Amino acid sequence: MRYFIYVLLLIVTSCAMPVNSSELSKSILSMRDRAKFVDNMIVKRIDQILPRLMNEHSMDMWIIISREYNEDPIIKTLLPATWISARRTTILVFARKEDQSIGAYAIAPYKVGDVFEKAWDKSKQPNQWLALTDLIKKHKPNKIGINQSKHWAHADGLVATDKENLLAHLPEHYKTKLVSAEPLAIEWLEQRIPEEVTVYKDIVKIAHHIIAEGFSNKVITPNQTTTDDVAWWFRERVRELKLQTWFHPSVSIQRSDTIAFDHESSFTNGNDLKVILPGDLLHVDFGITYLRLNTDTQQHAYVLKTNEEQAPSFLQEALMSGNTLQDIFTGNFSVGVTGNEVLKRSREAAISKGLKPTIYTHPLGYHGHAAGTTLGMWDSQGGVTGSGDYPLHLNTAYSIELNNAVYIEQWKKEIRIMLEEDAIFDQLGVWYLNGRQTKLLFIGPNK
Repeated sequence: MRYFIYVLLLIVTSCAMPVNSSELSKSILSMRDRAKFVDNMIVKRIDQILPRLMNEHSMDMWIIISREYNEDPIIKTLLPATWISARRTTILVFARKEDQSIGAYAIAPYKVGDVFEKAWDKSKQPNQWLALTDLIKKHKPNKIGINQSKHWAHADGLVATDKENLLAHLPEHYKTKLVSAEPLAIEWLEQRIPEEVTVYKDIVKIAHHIIAEGFSNKVITPNQTTTDDVAWWFRERVRELKLQTWFHPSVSIQRSDTIAFDHESSFTNGNDLKVILPGDLLHVDFGITYLRLNTDTQQHAYVLKTNEEQAPSFLQEALMSGNTLQDIFTGNFSVGVTGNEVLKRSREAAISKGLKPTIYTHPLGYHGHAAGTTLGMWDSQGGVTGSGDYPLHLNTAYSIELNNAVYIEQWKKEIRIMLEEDAIFDQLGVWYLNGRQTKLLFIGPNK
């Protein structure tokens, strides 16, 4: 146990961020150390989270079934770091024992890490599905959860063929005990343990650092560089750092012209191939994946004109209006309140203060658009059926994603301040993992 704690502390400590760009790559863990961290997190999460969740949801057994190249989204959070995918048919089972402890079993052709007890000896029981049935009979569960869900794809990973095989071999007595594991599955995905929160701070710091690099004269030469150039620079930079993106970055421009800004197209690179000019307000949407956790960030930068040393006050004030909307919104987070309720309260409060809000915040974690409480969508400001009706829980992470429309008199047009920052909701309320943007980044003029 002491060795385990030492390794974990060593890994978390080594994630501390550097103060300059040249040290960034050195701060990122080697693939071997990443694997140690991931495998340690699986052990700790099963130990710290699963017994409580299975007890709260009266789930006696949870069965997760996957075939190679068609993995259940949840099984991917449980496989060892050295497993890129499931192998053949991989079945993982969690079962409550008489002493209320949780047994973790693997009915698979190969040993599945060190967490799961191997529960299939092919030489004694050639039929994998009958081996599963034997394990079920041994534990005699009254409630068996399987991954089926109407509103969350993350919890709907049991495919038709695997369910057919399960039902074909399961005794009739146990077929009536099958239920959706949705509530257990969603909480498993959304809950963050302290060790994950600690390292999440540094993961978001890495993402912020990359954005600051991209929105600088290191990358952008006004009158030459295009938004597409910058987007692809982000992709290349992430690969240089041996990280991954979970979506293609988008970079867009708002400027003093007669063209109305299209909010929707900014998410689909509708503004790419535009040459970046002095006086432009830039926007980026960017996210990385590291240690199985994801970030999702949107920030703004201003391209200085000749003789300018800072962004115009009217743009900085516009950014501040976005910060005000963030504060109104996160101030409405409360345990047990649904996403739709928070959305409604926040929009009403913001509008009463003269803001023009659009809120589309989503959970964050193992997936970029993760499982948990949805708080609006950009095209659904009246609420979201299903995931928006889900209540907020503590120790969960969110991309606080929203925008505020502001009319800029100097430009004779309306612009959007589109912000997205990653945050934790816990007993302290909502707090940002690496702060939030309160001042515009800036790119210097050509020299």
